[in-house]
Parts: sequence; structure tokens; C-alpha cells
Amino acid sequence: MKYAEDYNRLKAIENYTDDCIEFGDKLVLRNFDFHSRYSQILPGGAENNDNFEYLPQYPEEYEPDVIAQMLQKNDAEIEENIDFRYHVIMPKNEKRSKQVIFMFHGFNEKYWDKYLTWVKYISENTGKSIIMFPIAFHMNRAPLAWSDSHGMYNVSQQRKERHPDVMCSSLSNVAISTRLHNKPQRFVWSGLQTYYDVLDLVKIIKDGMHPAIDPNAAIDFFSYSIGTLLGEILMMTNENGYFSDSRYATICGGPVFNRLTPVSKFILDSEADVSLYSYVVEHLESHMNHTPFLKHHLADFPVGTNFRCMLNYRTLTSYREQKFREMSNRYYALALTKDAVVPPYEVMNTMQGALHDVPIKVDVLDFPYKYTHENPFPVSNKFDDAVSEQFLLVFDKICNFLG
Repeated sequence: MKYAEDYNRLKAIENYTDDCIEFGDKLVLRNFDFHSRYSQILPGGAENNDNFEYLPQYPEEYEPDVIAQMLQKNDAEIEENIDFRYHVIMPKNEKRSKQVIFMFHGFNEKYWDKYLTWVKYISENTGKSIIMFPIAFHMNRAPLAWSDSHGMYNVSQQRKERHPDVMCSSLSNVAISTRLHNKPQRFVWSGLQTYYDVLDLVKIIKDGMHPAIDPNAAIDFFSYSIGTLLGEILMMTNENGYFSDSRYATICGGPVFNRLTPVSKFILDSEADVSLYSYVVEHLESHMNHTPFLKHHLADFPVGTNFRCMLNYRTLTSYREQKFREMSNRYYALALTKDAVVPPYEVMNTMQGALHDVPIKVDVLDFPYKYTHENPFPVSNKFDDAVSEQFLLVFDKICNFLG
């Protein structure tokens, strides 16, 4: 089956409503409920006393109604981010999987469409189940209003009027851009919430409480783009020794945060990028010194240290490189030559170290058609043969490593 045909077929059948969906001849997609126990560390939560505001309190008419409502609602109260469903792709004949792969997606993503073909191929060719876990405030963990094309188009137009120098503002990124422009610390808190959510799910598995996964199941990781940051922090921290034997493969991801170029109509606009960079890179130490709650989470726990070392290339460099060296034989990265968001040389600079002496294998490929970071395998009849061929090349490498 050609890539485009498989893509369109899987996109048409994926949903969160059905408990079980036929996902081809050998696989099923199963949906499971999840409750996050960590919403109170988010802005507005009972535990979070971080009152930092990047923007002054504008009058209500500063932003259009939909954005004003979005900014006024506490993150800790957004129900979609607390109770949600997640997909597991697994072999039909397995009642409880003995091998699973956590899959983490990219930044500002609302739909799993492009990943369905990826995870189907990985599951079919490794025999492992794939847990497609959504990052906080992404996918189905975000309110539907943030994906409403008409509403977001109007917001984007008004955002351009409010910020005439803004670049790459679009209906696709205006919701997340406005939220991070207003409170860039959301990046830290939602990242930590997701980290602890994943650990909760792993503990559910280890305690024998997951209906589809064996308590002794081997756990590996596969990620794309910013999802790689989450996976790296999980691997580096290795809570309770859960991931001591885990293997990790990534595509178009891996660098520390300040070596990414996320300004894109599909990721972040320039105003949000400046705000986020200022907070998590240039002034993070200052914010930690003025906010005990932030310092507690980023300095008093290994996960916080690992998070910080993955934000700035010059922060804890020797420590980070030693962490990568320790897991170098279990890590594989694949980068794309024309990736403008995650350049291949930055993947190598982070994962292989400043002297490129950390022996993590990084393959750099180029495709014979026009592609982008956000869309490495475009669905187009014109290029379908070439896309299908390159897709197989990439994911055979991924499967060989994870299998």
C-alpha cells in the first residue's frame, strides 16, 4: 500500500470514542482513559505560587474575546487537559503486550494524523505495542476552541494588528503563541505535568493495573521534534530504574531548546518565541531565585536538573554530555538535511557533544522531493512513489533499532 493511501485510510478511522478500532489486518487501536494528578502545579493551581507575568494586565479589549477568555481561565481548571483518552496500537492477538513503545509527538499538534502511518509500521515490524501519549495542552488535551479555524483566523488577524512586527502568526499557532507570550512559564509547568503523567502510566503498568499491557513489559521510546525533549528527560532521570534498559529512537529531534528554530506558521510566532526564549534561556536563573516554587521543582529533583540542562546549551554541559554518553548505545537519531526547525548539526552538537565524542549514532538523510520539518512525508499523488520509498527507508532504520 502506498503511503498516501495508508495515511488517508487510517485518518478516516481514528477516533477517541470507540474502545477498539480495527487498524489493519494485524493491529487494533484501543482507547484508554487517563486522569492527570498534577494539574495543581500549573498556573492557577493550588500548589503553584508562581505569579510571574510577562505581559502587563491589559484592559479586557486588548485581545479579542476568545483570547481574553483563554488567558483568564486558569490552566489548572482546563478539564480537557486533566481527563482525556490516549491511543494504544497493538497486535490483535495479544491480550496484554509484553513490549511497548511510548510515542511522543511534536509541538503545537492537535491531531495524530501524520503519525498513524508511522506507528502502524513500527508496530507491524517490531511486534511491539505503541502508546501514543499526548503532551499537556496538545492533541485532545486542548479545548476544541483552540482548533476552531474561523475563530483562530480572526484572532490571528487581530494579533497581527496588536503586534505589527510579528512573524509567522497563523490560525494554526495563534492559540499556543498567545498563551506562551502571556505566560512563558507554561512551557516548564506543562512539561513537568506531562513528565509526571507518563511516570504515573508506567507505574500503572508496573503495578499490573493496565488491562492491555503486561506488568513486566519492556518499555522503549520513539519521538519526533519537541517530544524528544520529553523522552530525553525521562531517559536521563530514569525514575526507579524504569528505563535502565530502554532503547530510544527519534526523528527530527534531540537538540537542547535554545538550539531549535521554532518560528513557523505551524509552531510558534516570533513574539511568543522571544517571550519563551527570554524566560527559559536568558532569565531562568533569575526567575528561579525570585520564585521558590519554581526553584524547588527545577533544582531539588533530578528531573528538574535534567530539564534545565536541556534548555540551554551552555547550562550543565558536562553533566548533560555524561548523561548522553551513559545511554549512547541505546539511543539512535535520524535528522533531515533541509530541516529548518531542528537542523542536523544541532542534533549532533547536543547528542554527540561539543567535541562529537559521544558515540550516539545520528543518521542524516535528504529526500528527493520538497519537504519540511513539520511535514517530512507530504501526502501528494505527485510524489507518492518517492514519499513511500523514503518512508520505508526511514522507518526500516527505526524498526531495526527498536526491534
